[in-house]
Formats: sequence, C-alpha cells, structure tokens
Amino acid sequence: MQEFDIVVIGAGPGGYVCAIRAAQLGLKTALVEKYSTLGGTCLNVGCIPSKTLLDSSERYFDCVHHFKNHGIKVENVGFDFSKMVQRVRDVVKDTTVGIDFLMKKNKVTVLNGLGTFKDPDTLTVRGEKETHEVKGKKFVIATGSKPSPLKGVEIDKERVITSTEALYLKEVPKNLLVIGGGVIGLELGSVYARLGSKVSVVEYLPSIIPTMDSDMGKLLQKSLKKEGMEFYLSHAVSSVERNGEKIILKAKDQKKGKEVTFEGDYCLLSVGRSPFTKGLGLEAAGLSLDDRGRIPVNENCQTSNPKIYAIGDVIRGVMLAHKAEEEGVYVAEYIAGQKPHINHNLIPGVVYTWPEVASVGRTEKELKDKKVPYKKGSFPFKASGRARASNESDGMIKVLAHKETDEVLGVHMIGPRCADMIAEAVLAMEFRASAEDIARTCHAHPTYTEVFKEACLAATEERAIHI
Repeated sequence: MQEFDIVVIGAGPGGYVCAIRAAQLGLKTALVEKYSTLGGTCLNVGCIPSKTLLDSSERYFDCVHHFKNHGIKVENVGFDFSKMVQRVRDVVKDTTVGIDFLMKKNKVTVLNGLGTFKDPDTLTVRGEKETHEVKGKKFVIATGSKPSPLKGVEIDKERVITSTEALYLKEVPKNLLVIGGGVIGLELGSVYARLGSKVSVVEYLPSIIPTMDSDMGKLLQKSLKKEGMEFYLSHAVSSVERNGEKIILKAKDQKKGKEVTFEGDYCLLSVGRSPFTKGLGLEAAGLSLDDRGRIPVNENCQTSNPKIYAIGDVIRGVMLAHKAEEEGVYVAEYIAGQKPHINHNLIPGVVYTWPEVASVGRTEKELKDKKVPYKKGSFPFKASGRARASNESDGMIKVLAHKETDEVLGVHMIGPRCADMIAEAVLAMEFRASAEDIARTCHAHPTYTEVFKEACLAATEERAIHI
C-alpha cells in the first residue's frame, strides 16, 4: 500500500493546482481522478471549451456585422460549425496534455479511478482494470460540481441538454430555448445567437445575472438583445416535453399570472451547479453534508476531521475555477506549515459575453443591506477615445467607495476586455486602495483602462475629466 503526505481527490483546477503546490513544497503527493483526462469540468467541458466557442462565434459575428464599419469588405461570409467544434476538441486536448506534463514535471503520482474513503486514513481507488488502496497523512477533497437539475425537466442529452452537450452539438440550433439567465446560459446562448439561432432565455428571477450588480444585468440584456436574444424574465418553468425534434416548454408568467408556451428544437438547462460528492464515502471518513449538499469547512478549508480538507465547488462560496485554485494553493501551503492568505470577498466574477461583464467586491444592494455608507462613480465607454476607435463604445465602469474613508468596496464593469481589466481592481482592493489612489495612478492613453481611472475620479468628488 502506497503512503502519501497529501492525497488530492479530483483533478480539476482546484485539485491539480493544490497537487502542484504541495509537490513544490516537498510533500509526497498523489492526485486521484476518476476520468481518463485531467483538468476537471473547467478544462474539459467548461471554461476552456466554452471560451473557445465564444471566440470563434465572436470573430464570425464581427466579420458579418462590424467589419464594414472599419472599411473592410468581405463577401460570402460563412462558417463550418463542425470545424468550430473540432477546434474546441483540439484546444481541450492541448490543454489537458499540458496538465499531464505538469504532473510529471512536479513528480505528482496520478491515480486513475474513483476515490472512496475506506476510513479517515485510507482511500480506495477503483480504476477500470484494478483497485488499490492508498494512505494519506492529509486528504483534500476537490471533486467539483455538476449541472443542477430542475423539476419538470428531463435531460436526454440530445435535444434537452446541459452545458456539457451544448459545447459539442452536431448542428446549430434553429430555435434554442435557454432555461436560466445566469452566466452559463448567457454565454452559450450568445454563441448560438451569433451563429444564427433564435435564442429565447427563460429566467425565474426578474433580472439576468442576478448575483452581479443590477446595472450590469440591465446593460448586458440591452446589448444581447442587439444580437437577437429574447428574454422572458419572471417566468417559472413548469414542464419541458420532447416530441421528435420539437421541444415544448411551458412556463408561468409570474407578473401576468398566465401560462406561456415556447417551442424550439433544442433546450439548454442552465440553472446553476450542485456540489459533486457521490461515491466519496464521506460517512466512512466521519464527514457529513450541509442542507445544500456542501462539505462544511472552517476558515482554513478544514473539515470536521482535521486531516481532511475540501476546496472549490464542494464548499461554500462562488463556484469559480480561480476560487478553487486559490483555495488549492492555500491548503497546500497551510498543510506545509506556512501562513497563506485568501480574501473570498476579492474573488472576481466574469461573464464572457460581448460586451464582457466583470465584478469584484460588494454590489450596491449588499452595501445598502449592510447599511455601509458609500459613494459611487461611473464612466461610460462611449466617452473613451480608445473605445470609439475600436467601435466598442457599449458599457460602463462603476466604482463603489466608502463614503468616509474612500476605500474601494466594489468595482463593476461591462464593456470591452473587462475580463482582463478587472484584475487592476482586484489588485487595488487587495492593498485596500482608495478611489483617489487609483485616480492618481497614471494610465496609458489611449486605453480601455482609462475608463476605470475616470470612474474613480467620478467617485472622488465627481471630478471625471472627459465627460
């Protein structure tokens, strides 16, 4: 029986990053993964393949609708959807091969099979050909999440699909019904809208991307409508039926109190994700789940059993790959005796539509609910020379700062390259910068980041320059 200093269960972003960092710190490390490829949901059927499709569809849409504004003439523009999907497969393969290389480079032992606790000290790994047991001084559970079900919706993975199947369709839907106006539904919905699908988003709540600042949701909805997407908010889905190649979705309009029927050829269920803990044998390890199916942990990601840790989507907090990565590094360093740091309030969120949406810190609603005195400043991209030069003038940046100390409490962006620009806000807030600090920092001209500077100027005595 093999023995390790640390055994990581699950090879997604949280798990494999934790394994690498543990190995860097001199710990004998094993990584257990039930699937044949490493990388988890993010690399195989999530972040990476979806961004690949988003990029391809964005380039096509740009060519058809925006090139003429730049004086570029293109005739008979078309696309080969099968090649787009093949490109997704190629990118995923290249990325997962890279993870394999990193495991070998860092001398991490990879064990393929389903990991199940036999007892708090022993893990049984059941592979396709053989079963063996390993002992660990410490264990890290990083098994991620799966798409959440919805009552009245039976997923057949052909016409009624999840995000996993939506990445590898054989054809572009003529009429795509999307249940859920969150990040996943909007990203994949926008992919197919750009490629010619009629996309109808049916959302239970009165707004899209409800976890983000409300202004971002309103502006994003306005932008996506330009791509042809239709939105049916405050609609509660009651049933989804398949009749051959036709999908019939029924929902109750909660404002009008009447039932509405939608028809499509595909239906994408995207109502969030649920922690995946099936088959772990948590009882044998002395662990239990909370009322939301998560593994309870303390501030150090430590479970009720001090030798077992949990990170990523199986514990509290946002279900994001980079959050899992940060927790993976934290746990590895904590186990090694270091004093790591992580601020869960400063985990940025991003929606990779176009325009992109990004946020970090508190929303206005959260500040109001907590009765925190605040001030705000905003600046539109249409007032940016760089944005106009690039024909990307939709959107704005909003900065929320403490009314008395001027410390930045939240930054919310919608516009071009916001997924990258949010990093400046995260860094500033990590060092507890004031809006004045950022406003006094020189930003290159002409750049999109000047919009952030101007928003900070607006938050400090309303002194934005270019508006």
